[in-house]
Amino acid sequence: MVTSIARQSVIIKCNLRKSVMLGNYEFYYAAGLMKKLFGLEITAEQPPQEVSNILLAQADSLSPKDEKEKYLITMLKQYEPGEEMDDQVKELFAWGMQEPDLWQVNTSWHP
Repeated sequence: MVTSIARQSVIIKCNLRKSVMLGNYEFYYAAGLMKKLFGLEITAEQPPQEVSNILLAQADSLSPKDEKEKYLITMLKQYEPGEEMDDQVKELFAWGMQEPDLWQVNTSWHP
């Protein structure tokens, strides 16, 4: 898996406010973004269902500042995570958490 593709996919979907999350790679990048944007208490070490439960429990109380953040929350609420977890999901979580080029498809940065 090329991690930059999963990152770009989430960014494009939020920019266009179309489509759905397709896998745990996108899910963990998005979860990292949620930690960055809203300070949620989640980590890359937590299993996918646990991360999802935490996100779902807090999603309705969050205050997104724009339509992109709102769509990110919508995608996460609709996503059913799989059980697969590897080093790349952890890398994507870290990338989301440290994202320097928020909502920009192209970036030269990589964790």
